[in-house]
Amino acid sequence: MKVHLFCIGKTASSTLNNMIEEYEGRLKHYINYEVSYLELPKKLKRNSEEEQKQAEGELLLSKISSDSRLILLDEKGKGMSSRNFAALMQNEMNKGIKVLSFCIGGAYGFSDEVYARAELKVSLSQMTFTHQMVRLFFTEQLYRAMTILRGEKYHH
Repeated sequence: MKVHLFCIGKTASSTLNNMIEEYEGRLKHYINYEVSYLELPKKLKRNSEEEQKQAEGELLLSKISSDSRLILLDEKGKGMSSRNFAALMQNEMNKGIKVLSFCIGGAYGFSDEVYARAELKVSLSQMTFTHQMVRLFFTEQLYRAMTILRGEKYHH
């Protein structure tokens, strides 16, 4: 199974990028992992929040393959422990899904069309974090899930 993370916008902080890259490097030993950064043209960033959300949704949906299972990283999603997330990953692998796509939305969230396409929403915390920090937390949690599934000592 391939895990594909879609992000609206890029991570500007070199410190966060270095930490994200650390976990992405570790993930290579466990799964096929890819990240795609999607950006709206600058002229659209002057539009209303709703118009930006709509444009981001259209862009995202145009990039996700039809055979991919889409999970949104969303504040309205289901909270879970690291072990529960590992169990979710194991369940998805057991189903024989070829591509599992996760998405971190833009500053204004997801469009209704993206919510309709998604099969699950997961919350990483009840707290609010920057999208850049969510990338780090998700990548670390995905790595942690893989070590849990292998019975390795990373997760205590």
